[in-house]
Amino acid sequence: MFDVAVFSTLFVTLFVIMDPPGITPIFLALTSGRPAKVQRRMAWQAASVAFCVIALFGLFGRQILGRLHISTPALMIAGGLLLLLVALDLLTGKSEEPTQTKDVNVALVPLGMPLLAGPGAIVSVILAVQHAHGVAAQISVWAAIAAIHVVLYVVMRFSLVIIRVIKDGGVVLVTRLAGMMLSALAVQQIINGVLQVIQAAA
Repeated sequence: MFDVAVFSTLFVTLFVIMDPPGITPIFLALTSGRPAKVQRRMAWQAASVAFCVIALFGLFGRQILGRLHISTPALMIAGGLLLLLVALDLLTGKSEEPTQTKDVNVALVPLGMPLLAGPGAIVSVILAVQHAHGVAAQISVWAAIAAIHVVLYVVMRFSLVIIRVIKDGGVVLVTRLAGMMLSALAVQQIINGVLQVIQAAA
């Protein structure tokens, strides 16, 4: 009742796309200055939101995109633009002024979506669910989805230890580096979406 090949393929694919090690500096940058209890809650919220979004698109993804007439390239470009706005905030330091309402917003956007549950992960899950024939394959697909989100939560949860080690100066440095990496990721995602549009039109 379990297909190891299906599980490992999807898990590795999502691991590469969602990049748990790479999310650490961005999570640290977005949650710096908040109490440890709030940071732990945000790690749980971000992983939970990402899982809910991925699960929703896994179940109804093709119907949702089809009903709204949204193409995959459009989803990629929109996600890239949103990430670029977040990256600019990190680079300029605006995100270092947290508020009570921002605690929840950061966990939802951009951490939960589109940083974790981005277009790449959504499309991969939609295709995996579509191609999973039989009960064993379906169980394996959903087990891989659950497993990667457990990994994401654990990585974000224990990345809080790093904050206590690097102190405020290190957090500022990490914030700037995270902004640079996130801006590059956003631009690449936009480029990929534009290239797909061009290829479809050719």
